[in-house]
Amino acid sequence: MCQLLGMNSLLPASLTLSFSGFSQRGGCTDHHSDGWGIAFFESDGDRPAKAARYFVDKESAATSPIAAMLRSYPIKSHNVVAHVRRATVGEVSLENCHPFVRELWGRYWVFAHNGDLKDYAPTLHGSFRPVGNTDSELAFCWLLQELAKSHAGVPSVEELTCTLEELVPKIARYGTFNFLMSNGQALWAHASTKLYYVLRQHPFSEVHLKDDDLKVDLADLNGPEDRLAIVVTEPLTTNEDWVAMVPGELKVFVDGTVAGCGCYLPVMALATAAVLV
Repeated sequence: MCQLLGMNSLLPASLTLSFSGFSQRGGCTDHHSDGWGIAFFESDGDRPAKAARYFVDKESAATSPIAAMLRSYPIKSHNVVAHVRRATVGEVSLENCHPFVRELWGRYWVFAHNGDLKDYAPTLHGSFRPVGNTDSELAFCWLLQELAKSHAGVPSVEELTCTLEELVPKIARYGTFNFLMSNGQALWAHASTKLYYVLRQHPFSEVHLKDDDLKVDLADLNGPEDRLAIVVTEPLTTNEDWVAMVPGELKVFVDGTVAGCGCYLPVMALATAAVLV
Protein backbone atom coordinates (compact mmCIF):
# COMPACT_ATOMS: atom_id res chain seq x y z
CA MET A 1 0.00 0.00 0.00
CA CYS A 2 1.00 3.63 -0.49
CA GLN A 3 1.25 6.41 2.07
CA LEU A 4 -0.39 9.83 2.14
CA LEU A 5 0.53 13.22 3.59
CA GLY A 6 -1.63 16.33 3.57
CA MET A 7 -1.59 19.77 5.16
CA ASN A 8 -4.18 22.50 5.54
CA SER A 9 -3.35 25.78 7.27
CA LEU A 10 -4.86 29.11 8.26
CA LEU A 11 -1.85 31.07 6.97
CA PRO A 12 0.76 29.94 4.43
CA ALA A 13 2.81 27.38 6.36
CA SER A 14 5.95 25.36 5.77
CA LEU A 15 5.71 21.63 5.11
CA THR A 16 9.48 21.12 4.90
CA LEU A 17 9.71 19.41 8.28
CA SER A 18 6.86 16.95 7.66
CA PHE A 19 7.93 16.25 4.07
CA SER A 20 11.50 15.54 5.18
CA GLY A 21 10.34 12.74 7.46
CA PHE A 22 7.62 11.52 5.13
CA SER A 23 9.92 11.22 2.10
CA GLN A 24 12.17 8.83 4.03
CA ARG A 25 9.31 6.33 3.87
CA GLY A 26 9.84 6.23 0.11
CA GLY A 27 12.54 3.55 0.25
CA CYS A 28 14.53 4.32 3.42
CA THR A 29 12.47 3.76 6.58
CA ASP A 30 9.73 1.97 4.62
CA HIS A 31 9.33 0.17 1.28
CA HIS A 32 7.21 2.65 -0.71
CA SER A 33 9.81 3.11 -3.43
CA ASP A 34 7.77 2.99 -6.66
CA GLY A 35 7.51 6.75 -7.15
CA TRP A 36 6.32 9.79 -5.26
CA GLY A 37 4.77 13.18 -5.77
CA ILE A 38 3.74 16.40 -4.09
CA ALA A 39 1.41 19.24 -5.07
CA PHE A 40 1.13 22.46 -3.11
CA PHE A 41 -0.96 25.50 -3.83
CA GLU A 42 1.19 28.61 -4.15
CA SER A 43 -0.49 31.06 -1.83
CA ASP A 44 -1.32 34.59 -2.99
CA GLY A 45 -0.34 36.42 0.16
CA ASP A 46 -2.69 35.22 2.89
CA ARG A 47 -5.33 34.00 0.42
CA PRO A 48 -5.57 30.36 -0.74
CA ALA A 49 -4.43 30.01 -4.34
CA LYS A 50 -6.09 28.43 -7.38
CA ALA A 51 -2.89 27.09 -8.95
CA ALA A 52 -0.65 24.32 -7.63
CA ARG A 53 3.05 23.67 -8.01
CA TYR A 54 3.42 20.00 -8.83
CA PHE A 55 6.33 17.52 -8.72
CA VAL A 56 6.26 13.76 -9.43
CA ASP A 57 9.06 11.25 -9.94
CA LYS A 58 9.04 7.49 -10.59
CA GLU A 59 12.23 7.15 -8.52
CA SER A 60 12.03 6.55 -4.78
CA ALA A 61 11.49 9.64 -2.64
CA ALA A 62 14.41 8.70 -0.39
CA THR A 63 16.91 8.88 -3.27
CA SER A 64 15.25 11.25 -5.76
CA PRO A 65 17.26 14.44 -6.44
CA ILE A 66 13.95 16.30 -6.86
CA ALA A 67 12.80 15.19 -3.41
CA ALA A 68 16.18 16.20 -1.98
CA MET A 69 15.70 19.68 -3.43
CA LEU A 70 12.21 19.93 -1.95
CA ARG A 71 13.43 18.91 1.49
CA SER A 72 15.27 22.23 1.57
CA TYR A 73 12.79 24.22 -0.54
CA PRO A 74 10.83 26.81 1.48
CA ILE A 75 7.36 25.43 0.72
CA LYS A 76 4.75 27.91 1.98
CA SER A 77 1.20 26.90 1.27
CA HIS A 78 -2.35 26.68 2.61
CA ASN A 79 -2.90 23.19 1.16
CA VAL A 80 -0.49 20.37 0.32
CA VAL A 81 -1.01 16.77 -0.85
CA ALA A 82 1.93 14.32 -1.04
CA HIS A 83 2.23 10.60 -1.77
CA VAL A 84 4.82 7.83 -1.75
CA ARG A 85 3.89 4.83 -3.85
CA ARG A 86 4.10 1.07 -3.56
CA ALA A 87 2.69 -0.12 -6.88
CA THR A 88 -0.25 -2.52 -6.71
CA VAL A 89 -2.28 -1.46 -9.78
CA GLY A 90 -0.40 -0.03 -12.77
CA GLU A 91 3.29 -0.22 -13.58
CA VAL A 92 6.02 1.99 -12.12
CA SER A 93 5.89 5.01 -14.42
CA LEU A 94 5.65 8.78 -14.27
CA GLU A 95 2.01 8.86 -15.38
CA ASN A 96 1.04 6.57 -12.49
CA CYS A 97 2.62 8.74 -9.78
CA HIS A 98 0.28 10.55 -7.39
CA PRO A 99 -0.98 13.15 -6.75
CA PHE A 100 -3.02 13.58 -9.91
CA VAL A 101 -4.00 17.08 -11.04
CA ARG A 102 -7.00 18.33 -13.03
CA GLU A 103 -8.83 21.64 -13.58
CA LEU A 104 -12.46 22.12 -12.53
CA TRP A 105 -14.36 25.43 -12.20
CA GLY A 106 -11.19 27.41 -12.89
CA ARG A 107 -9.19 25.81 -10.06
CA TYR A 108 -6.67 23.01 -9.91
CA TRP A 109 -7.76 19.91 -8.02
CA VAL A 110 -5.19 17.45 -6.64
CA PHE A 111 -5.85 13.90 -5.46
CA ALA A 112 -3.85 11.03 -3.95
CA HIS A 113 -5.10 7.57 -2.97
CA ASN A 114 -3.94 4.71 -0.80
CA GLY A 115 -5.58 1.32 -1.36
CA ASP A 116 -6.91 -1.07 -3.99
CA LEU A 117 -10.23 -0.96 -5.83
CA LYS A 118 -11.24 -4.39 -7.15
CA ASP A 119 -13.11 -4.65 -10.47
CA TYR A 120 -13.65 -0.90 -10.51
CA ALA A 121 -14.75 0.18 -14.00
CA PRO A 122 -16.89 3.35 -13.88
CA THR A 123 -18.40 4.94 -16.94
CA LEU A 124 -16.53 8.08 -17.97
CA HIS A 125 -18.42 10.25 -20.44
CA GLY A 126 -17.00 13.69 -19.71
CA SER A 127 -13.69 15.42 -20.29
CA PHE A 128 -11.93 13.83 -17.30
CA ARG A 129 -9.88 10.88 -18.53
CA PRO A 130 -6.98 9.00 -16.92
CA VAL A 131 -3.49 9.34 -18.40
CA GLY A 132 -2.05 6.31 -16.61
CA ASN A 133 -3.63 2.98 -15.73
CA THR A 134 -4.20 3.12 -11.97
CA ASP A 135 -7.51 2.60 -10.20
CA SER A 136 -6.67 5.78 -8.26
CA GLU A 137 -6.66 8.11 -11.24
CA LEU A 138 -9.79 6.43 -12.58
CA ALA A 139 -11.58 7.15 -9.29
CA PHE A 140 -10.40 10.77 -9.32
CA CYS A 141 -11.69 11.32 -12.86
CA TRP A 142 -15.07 9.84 -11.92
CA LEU A 143 -15.31 12.00 -8.79
CA LEU A 144 -14.65 15.18 -10.75
CA GLN A 145 -17.06 14.13 -13.49
CA GLU A 146 -19.83 13.60 -10.93
CA LEU A 147 -19.02 16.80 -9.02
CA ALA A 148 -19.30 18.77 -12.26
CA LYS A 149 -22.64 17.10 -13.06
CA SER A 150 -24.00 17.81 -9.57
CA HIS A 151 -23.48 21.59 -9.53
CA ALA A 152 -24.60 24.11 -12.12
CA GLY A 153 -22.41 26.86 -10.67
CA VAL A 154 -19.29 27.00 -8.53
CA PRO A 155 -20.26 25.32 -5.24
CA SER A 156 -19.14 26.24 -1.74
CA VAL A 157 -16.89 23.97 0.33
CA GLU A 158 -19.96 22.92 2.32
CA GLU A 159 -21.87 22.00 -0.85
CA LEU A 160 -18.88 20.07 -2.20
CA THR A 161 -18.60 18.15 1.05
CA CYS A 162 -22.26 17.17 0.94
CA THR A 163 -21.85 15.90 -2.62
CA LEU A 164 -18.71 13.96 -1.72
CA GLU A 165 -20.57 12.33 1.16
CA GLU A 166 -22.93 10.87 -1.47
CA LEU A 167 -20.27 9.94 -4.03
CA VAL A 168 -17.48 8.44 -1.93
CA PRO A 169 -19.39 5.28 -0.79
CA LYS A 170 -20.02 4.43 -4.45
CA ILE A 171 -16.27 4.02 -4.90
CA ALA A 172 -15.35 2.72 -1.43
CA ARG A 173 -17.61 -0.33 -1.90
CA TYR A 174 -15.00 -1.66 -4.34
CA GLY A 175 -12.17 -1.85 -1.82
CA THR A 176 -9.82 0.34 0.18
CA PHE A 177 -10.30 4.03 -0.54
CA ASN A 178 -8.13 6.19 1.71
CA PHE A 179 -7.63 9.50 -0.09
CA LEU A 180 -6.68 13.16 0.19
CA MET A 181 -8.05 15.80 -2.17
CA SER A 182 -7.76 19.58 -2.34
CA ASN A 183 -8.83 22.44 -4.58
CA GLY A 184 -6.75 25.03 -2.74
CA GLN A 185 -9.67 26.07 -0.53
CA ALA A 186 -9.93 22.97 1.64
CA LEU A 187 -8.43 19.54 2.22
CA TRP A 188 -10.76 16.52 2.13
CA ALA A 189 -9.66 13.27 3.78
CA HIS A 190 -11.43 9.93 3.67
CA ALA A 191 -10.40 6.84 5.62
CA SER A 192 -11.38 3.32 4.60
CA THR A 193 -8.77 1.74 6.85
CA LYS A 194 -6.16 4.11 8.25
CA LEU A 195 -5.55 7.87 8.38
CA TYR A 196 -4.37 10.04 11.26
CA TYR A 197 -4.43 13.79 11.80
CA VAL A 198 -3.02 16.29 14.27
CA LEU A 199 -3.90 19.95 14.80
CA ARG A 200 -1.02 22.29 15.58
CA GLN A 201 -1.47 25.78 16.98
CA HIS A 202 -0.03 28.23 19.51
CA PRO A 203 1.60 27.48 21.91
CA PHE A 204 3.78 25.28 19.72
CA SER A 205 6.03 22.63 21.28
CA GLU A 206 9.02 20.50 20.39
CA VAL A 207 8.28 17.44 18.23
CA HIS A 208 10.28 14.26 17.74
CA LEU A 209 10.30 12.96 14.16
CA LYS A 210 9.57 9.24 13.81
CA ASP A 211 11.51 8.74 10.55
CA ASP A 212 14.48 10.99 11.32
CA ASP A 213 16.66 11.23 14.41
CA LEU A 214 15.58 14.82 14.86
CA LYS A 215 13.83 17.05 17.39
CA VAL A 216 12.38 20.37 16.24
CA ASP A 217 10.80 23.19 18.23
CA LEU A 218 7.74 24.19 16.20
CA ALA A 219 7.75 27.59 17.92
CA ASP A 220 10.86 28.40 15.86
CA LEU A 221 8.94 27.73 12.62
CA ASN A 222 5.50 29.17 13.43
CA GLY A 223 4.05 32.36 14.85
CA PRO A 224 1.22 32.87 17.36
CA GLU A 225 -1.36 33.26 14.56
CA ASP A 226 -0.42 30.04 12.77
CA ARG A 227 -2.72 27.04 12.85
CA LEU A 228 -2.41 23.91 10.72
CA ALA A 229 -3.69 20.38 10.33
CA ILE A 230 -1.46 17.49 9.21
CA VAL A 231 -3.09 14.31 7.82
CA VAL A 232 -1.02 11.20 7.21
CA THR A 233 -1.24 7.42 6.83
CA GLU A 234 1.09 6.83 9.80
CA PRO A 235 1.97 9.45 12.46
CA LEU A 236 5.11 11.43 11.66
CA THR A 237 6.07 12.21 15.25
CA THR A 238 6.28 10.17 18.45
CA ASN A 239 5.18 12.78 20.99
CA GLU A 240 2.01 14.33 19.54
CA ASP A 241 -1.62 13.30 20.05
CA TRP A 242 -2.49 11.97 16.61
CA VAL A 243 -6.20 11.27 16.09
CA ALA A 244 -7.14 8.08 14.24
CA MET A 245 -9.95 8.59 11.74
CA VAL A 246 -12.80 6.10 11.92
CA PRO A 247 -13.13 3.74 8.91
CA GLY A 248 -15.75 5.27 6.63
CA GLU A 249 -15.14 8.81 7.90
CA LEU A 250 -14.91 11.83 5.60
CA LYS A 251 -13.41 15.02 7.06
CA VAL A 252 -12.83 18.43 5.55
CA PHE A 253 -10.11 20.73 6.86
CA VAL A 254 -10.36 24.50 6.38
CA ASP A 255 -8.15 27.20 7.91
CA GLY A 256 -6.05 24.64 9.77
CA THR A 257 -8.85 22.88 11.62
CA VAL A 258 -11.73 20.45 11.10
CA ALA A 259 -14.59 22.27 9.39
CA GLY A 260 -17.94 21.48 10.94
CA CYS A 261 -18.41 17.83 11.76
CA GLY A 262 -16.90 15.06 9.68
CA CYS A 263 -19.34 12.68 8.06
CA TYR A 264 -19.18 9.07 9.22
CA LEU A 265 -20.13 6.66 6.46
CA PRO A 266 -20.75 3.31 8.22
CA VAL A 267 -18.67 0.41 6.93
CA MET A 268 -21.86 -1.57 6.25
CA ALA A 269 -23.13 1.25 4.05
CA LEU A 270 -19.86 1.25 2.14
CA ALA A 271 -20.21 -2.45 1.46
CA THR A 272 -23.84 -2.32 0.40
CA ALA A 273 -24.15 0.99 -1.46
CA ALA A 274 -26.81 0.26 -4.06
CA VAL A 275 -25.96 2.73 -6.79
CA LEU A 276 -23.40 1.50 -9.28
CA VAL A 277 -20.78 3.85 -10.68
